[in-house]
Amino acid sequence: MKPIFKTIIFGLTASCFYSTASAQLTVSAQLRTRTEYRDGLGAPLPKDENPALFTSQRTRLSAGFSTYRLKLGITIQDVRVWGQDGSTINRTTTQDNNGLMLHEAWAEIGLTDTSNKRYSIALKLGRQEIIYDDERLMGNLDWPQPARRHDAALLQFNSNQWMIHAGFAFNQNKENASDTKYNPTPAGNYAANTNGGSMYKSFEYLYAGRKYEQGNISFLFFSDQFSKYHNDITNDVPSKVWDNGTWTRFTTGFYTINNFNKINVSASAYYQFGENASGEKLSAALLSANAFYKVNKKFSVGPGIDYTTGGSSGNKSNAFDPLYGTPHKFWGLMDYFYAGSGFGNKGLMDYYLKAKYAASSSCSFTAGVHQFNSSSSVYNNNGDKMSLNLGTEADITANYALTKIIGFEAGYSHFFSTASLTSPGVKNITNAQSNNNWAYLMIKIQPSFNFK
Repeated sequence: MKPIFKTIIFGLTASCFYSTASAQLTVSAQLRTRTEYRDGLGAPLPKDENPALFTSQRTRLSAGFSTYRLKLGITIQDVRVWGQDGSTINRTTTQDNNGLMLHEAWAEIGLTDTSNKRYSIALKLGRQEIIYDDERLMGNLDWPQPARRHDAALLQFNSNQWMIHAGFAFNQNKENASDTKYNPTPAGNYAANTNGGSMYKSFEYLYAGRKYEQGNISFLFFSDQFSKYHNDITNDVPSKVWDNGTWTRFTTGFYTINNFNKINVSASAYYQFGENASGEKLSAALLSANAFYKVNKKFSVGPGIDYTTGGSSGNKSNAFDPLYGTPHKFWGLMDYFYAGSGFGNKGLMDYYLKAKYAASSSCSFTAGVHQFNSSSSVYNNNGDKMSLNLGTEADITANYALTKIIGFEAGYSHFFSTASLTSPGVKNITNAQSNNNWAYLMIKIQPSFNFK
């Protein structure tokens, strides 16, 4: 055999052996049950209605494979409420209630040699969670049992200091023979975006983040498109007819977090323009700032303020939409704002104080108080201006880790609502109770196994 062929064969054999020898398989599972008592979650409950009590469950099975220049991730999950199916056979579950889904299925291809420790360039394809910074605009929405994922492609550059990503998505309802019209209300009972609105037709974004000694700073430019439509009446029922073309919305801004000895400070500023999912011209903004002071090893406390514009001016909407973030993390645990429960696009001013106490390595408590105001005018049925005060919320949660894979979490929240919150232009609830409660108990079991 000629030397050149011996060299090629040896190289291929060595490459295959290296890939196999360095491969790693990870298998993990999750069983998360949550029992909830809802007496005004998301919106004040009318006085003539009774509270709800139920248990929901998320079951996940995940597998990850990693080898030279390749990573694979697959997560299958089932989400349902205890008792929603028959106990022996189920032939009546509708498509909208079917909780079994493919949550993630992605591959990450290393475009540069993964042995290069200075930087890496990779292409990540498929169904995946997209998370950046504090999850205010881009997060996996993990609190709702279904969580959030995107069908997208990400081109990634990562180094010790820099993270520069470009993302792309283009949605279709099926394999069409012609046309690219998209119905943004696909089957399923899970909110497509933060506000529970229409699913995007496509998106493109650029994210750039830089680490430095005290923290990091990042920039985001995000563009998402929504299907154009016109209103029609079919059998005396108003409906939307989807057209060719899209409306485009742009969101851009900065986020930073800094650690100064015992104080952690973060801030963000974003501006939104273009057109929203209804075709309205858009000019809106979000401003946020908070500080957290570590009093000692066990106790931390700090204030914060969030501001989002709302309402309209002339022929423009000023209502900021926090894209595909995790609002449960920011605007109160009872999810009255930006969490699939609309409040009239009024915009929000949220003054809050949060605290955390670590009783031990396995037990901790958090508490928070929010004062919510509307950032635009509120009117009653007579056209008279009302107070901007939307109400006050108090939250407390407790976490206990029984083992590394078994954890318990419990929480209680109380919302003191106002007449402005339940007015026609906001939540639009008549005869609403002013004291609203929510409590839950969650058990998380998350085993994981690694194979090399």
